[in-house]
Amino acid sequence: MACDEQCNEIAGPRQRPKMHAALRHAAIAALLLLAPAVLLMAPAAMAIEPMACDTTMKAQHVAQLLFGRNVADQVRVTEAEWSDFVAREVSPRFPDGFTVMDATGQWRDSRRGTIVHEGSKLIEIVLPGRSDDKARIDAIAEAYKGRFEQQSVGLIIGPACVRF
Repeated sequence: MACDEQCNEIAGPRQRPKMHAALRHAAIAALLLLAPAVLLMAPAAMAIEPMACDTTMKAQHVAQLLFGRNVADQVRVTEAEWSDFVAREVSPRFPDGFTVMDATGQWRDSRRGTIVHEGSKLIEIVLPGRSDDKARIDAIAEAYKGRFEQQSVGLIIGPACVRF
């Protein structure tokens, strides 16, 4: 039933404007009361839910470290230097294992306004879940930046279902 008919039945034609105003005020009041709750819920809805792994797998975090090999547009980190770095900095911090992959990175050089392609290395580590995992990863990144004159080392950490 439309509000015009309903309002006439309930309040009569003379009371309809008052009824509409009352409904409008009630709707506005409801919105004002609910808005803070919706705003508080929004960040929670955007949060990443933990992985639901099947019984054959274990929920863990995986870190990916992205290492550029160029300095001033020249390959600066040789394979021998890379191997030495991994042996000295990565292996002692994550002795249970990790994976190293060759990659090609791309990024925008904001100074020159150009796209740069760069030979890279990617290390993927299934984190053991220790309280110092992040500190050990940060130490690897800082060692690389210092040794090879790099501005940054990319880092991605996310949930995964793992089985070995």
